[in-house]
Amino acid sequence: MVVLGIDPGIKRTGYAVVEAGSGMAVVLVSGALSTSPRAPFHERLKHIHHGLTEIVARFQPDEIAVEDVFVKNNVRVALRLGHVRGVALLVAATHNVKIGEYSPGEIKQAIVGSGAASKEQIRFMVTALLHLAEIPGEDEADALAVALCHVHRRKLSEDSPLDILHKRYTC
Repeated sequence: MVVLGIDPGIKRTGYAVVEAGSGMAVVLVSGALSTSPRAPFHERLKHIHHGLTEIVARFQPDEIAVEDVFVKNNVRVALRLGHVRGVALLVAATHNVKIGEYSPGEIKQAIVGSGAASKEQIRFMVTALLHLAEIPGEDEADALAVALCHVHRRKLSEDSPLDILHKRYTC
């Protein structure tokens, strides 16, 4: 299964394409789409749309996972992030790709084991889990975490409770 993980951002939208199978996940590509803060907002959205569309066309993911918007203090920023997230969902829908959506807490729980994990903990665990040579940047690490969370959730949903117990007690 090939999964595109997306961490929506106005300045930088993180992306990661991960191929998962037989207990191992391999990064095919990851990075961040940067936009100019001087560009009009609609042009920034267009740039993100174009970049994500190219990634989907090149890697043809089976599924796309997108992080939900987290509202901290600034509602305006949350609304703008919602626009970026909408672009990501539109790219997935346009290409008829199955979509998974996860809250920041769900992602942190899946990767670190705590919904209150720090950015540094996420970066460290993503590096370790994927056997990366270097610690990725924050947006890239977040996108890798989104993809890994999706792979983990899909794997759990595919296993029946009896399969999980069997694996736990026969290993």
